[in-house]
Amino acid sequence: MTASLTISLKKVNKIYREGEIIAGVVIVDTAADLRHEGLMLTMEGSVNLQISSKNAGIFDAFSNNIRPINLINTSIELAAAGKMPIGVTEIPFEMPLVGRQSSMSLGLLETYHGVFVNVMYTLKCSMKRSFLNKPLNASCQFFVQYKHQERPPSKPVRCEVSPATLRAGGGAGGVSRGAVPHFQLYAEIDSTVCALDRPITGKIRVDECSVPIKSIEVQLVRVETCGSAEGYSKDATEVQNIQVCEGDVRRARAVPLHVVLPRLFTCPTTTTPYFKIEFELNIAVIFEDDYLVTENFPILLLRSK
Repeated sequence: MTASLTISLKKVNKIYREGEIIAGVVIVDTAADLRHEGLMLTMEGSVNLQISSKNAGIFDAFSNNIRPINLINTSIELAAAGKMPIGVTEIPFEMPLVGRQSSMSLGLLETYHGVFVNVMYTLKCSMKRSFLNKPLNASCQFFVQYKHQERPPSKPVRCEVSPATLRAGGGAGGVSRGAVPHFQLYAEIDSTVCALDRPITGKIRVDECSVPIKSIEVQLVRVETCGSAEGYSKDATEVQNIQVCEGDVRRARAVPLHVVLPRLFTCPTTTTPYFKIEFELNIAVIFEDDYLVTENFPILLLRSK
């Protein structure tokens, strides 16, 4: 006898906000009468944290995987013990999307797929059967977004980059290996306060350069911090890299920057007692001899109107 469970949501994009109703149907497809011990639907949401291997030695009391943080866990009974008829049966359901109510709760966070921090929400359906038959299970991931946040005023950033500013600024920029060629760059980001559904814009201009330029690239970086009072791990990893120019660009000509933020791999900048998710933008200029100069811009991401 073959039987299967499927969860189908009414919303095609599967995106919900806190307080909304998650509605859909559980589809039971069976080739014969199906006896069961009950049909349950569970909504789960959690944050999974992981310490990077390079920092694992710092945490003598922890394994690489820290205990998941529970955001939501609710269950409803869709059908009491009984029998499902032959064919396809659709069982409708509705569940409110409400986070845990406790002093330790973080509330509902946006869905986010990172390297060391992951926020995921799942619907799980289980049909218990007699002990001679395996239970039937189905799962369906859905996505949570914040309601619109109030957007702070735009914060444009402008800077000039040269060998002198790199030496004076210390951590403001960086250059890789060997002697630094003579150059004068101008970079501008229209705002470091960025809405997730709008592109990050700006421009870069090469005023002077004593050697040919090989490439100009814009790199979006996630900075994930997780841990506890005993210690924490902070890691920066690349989300996406966009080549803005290839080859030696004309001097004193502004090159526009246009960065579209990827869904799921970005989220509003988040700070909690257990972890932080932050983002940065790097503008990198690669010279023909593979010298690399970068300028770093911390950015604030939010879900604005």
